[in-house]
Amino acid sequence: MKTSFLAALALSSCLGAYATSGTAGPSSAPEGRPLVSIVALDVPRYMGGWYEIAKLPNWFQRNCVRDTKAVYRLLPDGQVEVDNRCRDKDGKTQQAIGAARQSDAGKSSELEVRFAPAWLSFVPMVWANYWVVHIDSQYQLVAVSEPTRKYLWILSRTPQVDEKAYEALLVRLRDQGFDLAKLARTPQSS
Repeated sequence: MKTSFLAALALSSCLGAYATSGTAGPSSAPEGRPLVSIVALDVPRYMGGWYEIAKLPNWFQRNCVRDTKAVYRLLPDGQVEVDNRCRDKDGKTQQAIGAARQSDAGKSSELEVRFAPAWLSFVPMVWANYWVVHIDSQYQLVAVSEPTRKYLWILSRTPQVDEKAYEALLVRLRDQGFDLAKLARTPQSS
């Protein structure tokens, strides 16, 4: 675990929350279309491990070269613990622990996530948008983004994903206005 990775994720959480906190309206979306998330997320069913299959590159994951995975755990207070891990170019594990919460009292697929220390959780800008924009009916393949479409992650319950399902998801994401030209696959060892 490296402090710099944690600091980068904490800072990115702050910057991401600021960038997506409502300052960028529909005019920032392709063709003026706002991003649409799924209707509702079954949070307990979403818990567990997710492998990163692909992402739009971002500066706070620049040291992650493979084996990126997120594990979500429901806490007694209704929030979610987020445990993000990856391997850097030297094979060392990088880790960041954060928290997530639903935006609309348990009914929304639009969550907020923070990697800043808990004592800063009262500051609105430490919470970044985490919107589920697609999930299959079996909760095996998911796409996560935020209103400006600057960030995108495709996650799967397994380290490898069925190519037909992946390609079908890419079609849906293009229809949602995502520019996938820079989408990068994430190598997984297992």
